Formats: sequence, C-alpha cells, structure tokens
Amino acid sequence: QVQLVESGGGLVQAGGSLRLSCAASETISSINVMGWYRQGPGKQRELVAHITISDSTNYSDSVKGRFTISRDNAKNTVYLQMNSLKPEDTAVYYCCAVVIRTARRTYWGQGTQVTVSS
Repeated sequence: QVQLVESGGGLVQAGGSLRLSCAASETISSINVMGWYRQGPGKQRELVAHITISDSTNYSDSVKGRFTISRDNAKNTVYLQMNSLKPEDTAVYYCCAVVIRTARRTYWGQGTQVTVSS
C-alpha cells in the first residue's frame, strides 16, 4: 500500500506559478510510474503529466511547455512545477502511483486545489 500526500496548491493569478509536491510513503525509485491528474469543475479527471521509473516524461498537450514533472528519489517526492498558469488550469490536482509487480496497482492521493484567477 503506497500512501501519497499532495501539497502546494492554492490561489494564484493568471500568469503565475505554483509547485505541487507529492510525498510517497515508500521509496519512489521502485514505483514504475508516478503522475499528476486533475479534475476541473464539471469535467472528467485527466492526465496532466507522468514520469516513469527511467525518468521518461509525458505531458498533456494543454500543459506542454508550461508544466514540468520531476522526481527526487532521495526525498521520495514527485513535483509538478506549473508556470504561466491559466484560469482553465483551475482544478483539483491528484498525484498517482502505478506499481507493477505481480499485479498492477494504482494509488491516489487526496488531491490539492489549484485555483487560477483571471
């Protein structure tokens, strides 16, 4: 069982920046994929970015060039640096971890609210 705790959300003006953190309860160097998803008001949850165990990254088109995902294995933490924020980035952001061993398991954090004002 992997526990994930997000932090760093808040209220920011359009054009501003925030950095989200996701602290894991176990070493992330053994977690196959870690990622960030978001769910805006009245919208489905969508992938924002993910990073694999080999540090390969993938971003949704809507955040490419503005957001950066990274991992610090020593701190068991994954970050999402968000720059040039737009009102449409307003959402609850969730951290997730995918562990593939004998079975594939996905774990979720509780979410952190990001609100971007125009």
